[in-house]
Amino acid sequence: MATVTDTYLRDELAERHERLEAAIAAGGESARLAGLLEEVDAALKRMDQGNYGLCDVCHESVEADRLLTDPLLRTCLDHLTADERHALEQDLDLAARIQSSLLPKTDLALGGWEAFYHYEPAGAVSGDYCDLLPAEGNSGDLFFLIGDVSGKGVAASMLMAGLRAIVRTLIGASPPINVLMEQANRLFCESTAASHFATLVCGRASRSGRIEISNAGHCPPLLARGGEVLAFGATGLPIGLFCGGAFEVTTFDLSPGDTLLLYTDGLTETRDRSNTEYGAVRLTDLLRARHTLPARDLVAACRESVAAFRSGSPRLDDLTVMTIRRSSPARSAASRP
Repeated sequence: MATVTDTYLRDELAERHERLEAAIAAGGESARLAGLLEEVDAALKRMDQGNYGLCDVCHESVEADRLLTDPLLRTCLDHLTADERHALEQDLDLAARIQSSLLPKTDLALGGWEAFYHYEPAGAVSGDYCDLLPAEGNSGDLFFLIGDVSGKGVAASMLMAGLRAIVRTLIGASPPINVLMEQANRLFCESTAASHFATLVCGRASRSGRIEISNAGHCPPLLARGGEVLAFGATGLPIGLFCGGAFEVTTFDLSPGDTLLLYTDGLTETRDRSNTEYGAVRLTDLLRARHTLPARDLVAACRESVAAFRSGSPRLDDLTVMTIRRSSPARSAASRP
């Protein structure tokens, strides 16, 4: 049975075939377009023969994320020519710089809230998503988001950029969290292949100290309140799996010193040399012991703990960690100068 990815790639190639034929019929650059049409038709023929996606040199599989980006590829990374490798390195460098420019400031203080995050791709680019956004107007509210799109590498980073664009457009209207999640889910689902989805936590921190949070299949955010640590599990499926569906919202209040810790599975699924996972228990214990630290220092403590646990073993996944800390009661609008 063909996989969802196979179906997507066949549909993508068929659509390119139709567009190229239409462009040639309209009198486009016939020689160049005819060459592209031959490549597309050759790829479709390889699909019918069952050898599509195999490297022309070693006959092993071409990387799936690269095929999703360019379905005409015929060489795996190990067998690129020097010129192709150089071009790929330039493309990855550009993609990394573009992705870096999309990230928010690493720290933010607003409305009695203190926020900080660390974003660390495993390679040149990442499929992790994080954002910190003040609400429109002078409410002093803060939107915070963290997520992880399916896949790896450039393809995942492109999905991350698309998800960011969707969320930022919707947040401009400051909708309720459940509405924001429902709309983001529908738009992401309609604009991506069926094999693509994203786990996502979306929250709103209000000037009053109230947190509203919805978790679409993501790692449970942890709340440190005194010596107690509470986990908030998923309240909905990852976005993009189904175009419809509701997303529940959990509401609670934070007092000065209370801290919310959010992270991607690159943190808890980090493995040491014996292949043991870092795990949620270690993270919970760390938060319980270090919850009084400022947001920046708590993130640093998480990174140090994971690095010490890994003890030199290779890092295999993107890692993002974010803290939202109630620093002080915000002054009311009437008391502001």
